[in-house]
Amino acid sequence: MRVPRGLGYLLLLGVLAVAGATPDAREHFEFPNPRHWEEFVARLEGVLHSGDTAALARFEPEARRALAGLQEIPGSDEYVVWLQERIDYISMAKYLDGTVPSGLTPPPQSANSQIPQYELWLQRARTRPLPEDATRYVAELRRCFVAAGVPAELVWLAEVESAFNPLALSPAGARGLYQLMPETARELGLRTSLPDERTDPQKSAEAAARRLGALYDRFGDWALALAAYNVGAGYVQRVLRERGARTFAEIAPALPLETRMYVPKVLAVLQVRAGVTLLGR
Repeated sequence: MRVPRGLGYLLLLGVLAVAGATPDAREHFEFPNPRHWEEFVARLEGVLHSGDTAALARFEPEARRALAGLQEIPGSDEYVVWLQERIDYISMAKYLDGTVPSGLTPPPQSANSQIPQYELWLQRARTRPLPEDATRYVAELRRCFVAAGVPAELVWLAEVESAFNPLALSPAGARGLYQLMPETARELGLRTSLPDERTDPQKSAEAAARRLGALYDRFGDWALALAAYNVGAGYVQRVLRERGARTFAEIAPALPLETRMYVPKVLAVLQVRAGVTLLGR
């Protein structure tokens, strides 16, 4: 996986900054050059795209050191959001692998059969404070989803995708409140050259709403539409066909580990923030 343009420069700034920093800061600095970051991201994403919860759970110490190191680099906030979200998945993987994270208890006996892990993510979402900028964007951007004919509450997808940071950037190149990949953004009519319209909150929301509406029209189910938003419609369609399946629960074991956790996490956030349960058809 290639380090995105701009991060190499930030890493070089980080080297200079940490060289004159305190011993404690230097101890936490994880990435002395872009190659180390590239290798870290490739290994983490490899595990997230596997089905190995134990391997993901074991990633926690390295991921937390990586986060501490990244936070030492001036101007790296765009990437910090991405890594914080992946650490959330790592923490849940610890539960799935038999280690109960702080604040979680075993799921109730009536665990939701439609969406595996839903109750676990619901417990976690109930303990989370609102992202700092959520109230700044939610009221205005709800209209973008209504205009696209999809539930307005899907505006809260931005909490999972970017923590409501319009500049959030993933190592793969997804950007903005709704983490649109360059090709997808261009297909939806956004410019990705400078100025990158994905960083415009309203344009990002409008494009995400159109994308979600198209995915729902294709799959007729919000859980499947969200899975497709995360991993790609072609991937979800192929797994449904191969398994002769119609529901998210039926194909979840064949999806990347990140997608398996992403869908219940989004649905739990929608329930907690907006009181909406987008389950079923």
